[in-house]
Amino acid sequence: MAVYVLGHKSPDTDSVASAIAFAELQKMLGVDAVPCRQGELNPETKVVLEKFGFSEPELRTDVGGEKYMLVDHSDIKQAPDNWDSGELMAVVDHHKIGDITTPNPIFFCAMPVGCTGTVIYTLYKDVYKKDIPQNVAGLMLSAILSDTVLFKSATCTDADKEAAEALAKIAGVDDMMAWGMEMAKAKSAVEGVAPRDLIFRDYKDFNMSGKAVGIGQLELVSLDLVKGMMDDLYAELEKVKAEGNRHSVFLMLTDIMQEGTELMAVTDDPSVVEKAFGKALEGRTVWLPGVMSRKKQMVPPLEKAFAG
Repeated sequence: MAVYVLGHKSPDTDSVASAIAFAELQKMLGVDAVPCRQGELNPETKVVLEKFGFSEPELRTDVGGEKYMLVDHSDIKQAPDNWDSGELMAVVDHHKIGDITTPNPIFFCAMPVGCTGTVIYTLYKDVYKKDIPQNVAGLMLSAILSDTVLFKSATCTDADKEAAEALAKIAGVDDMMAWGMEMAKAKSAVEGVAPRDLIFRDYKDFNMSGKAVGIGQLELVSLDLVKGMMDDLYAELEKVKAEGNRHSVFLMLTDIMQEGTELMAVTDDPSVVEKAFGKALEGRTVWLPGVMSRKKQMVPPLEKAFAG
């Protein structure tokens, strides 16, 4: 029986690359593992798959009655439909432990690193002692470069850097920073893309003290790329907030080169922004220098502000 390996909704490069890499490891261990995705791929992920010779994983959003494994998440909001009527076999992640529960013991590996690719590298190298195929190493390297924003994110650790160095050698990538910039340019592709698609390109919903809060992130090589679409993005955020009965929806416009985030907010209580970050909204947005990571620099302060 096939075992499906899935990353989170609104898949990013780490969730897709990790699904493929962990599925390949499971095949080495005798499991009929099938990597899947829960949504459309972003431009960066498409470039990565093409470079290393992989086709898009199959689309699967429901695991009712199936055996499955999760990578890059353990939150119900990010999990496939009917997760509780399938059989969860494993979780491999680098986020906080979520709210998914199981009736039986499972394989669970979570590490405080910048990327699930780094966790899977450790599983290949130190736990199962399996050689990483060259093309799989390329995917894992790309995931690390993407999730750590070229090692600039606050989530980045020495383990991520060491894994990236080793994976670059296996993959035959001589200049990983040049490849990372190529990826970043693909990730920054916004021209001709609908505002809604940009918001949901990398988007997650959270429950913060009983309130529904959505946070999207666009990583850009320059904020100038979205300068002419700020009104449209804001109008779409208002729709997203209303249709999901959300208390707040935030969009992180993260400038990779300037190393900071222009935070756009649609919220029932604008004061939560100042409570969380010590800076009030200036109209619809506020500039947050040094803020690059949703997981480490955006979610925890907001959760604290909502709790207070």
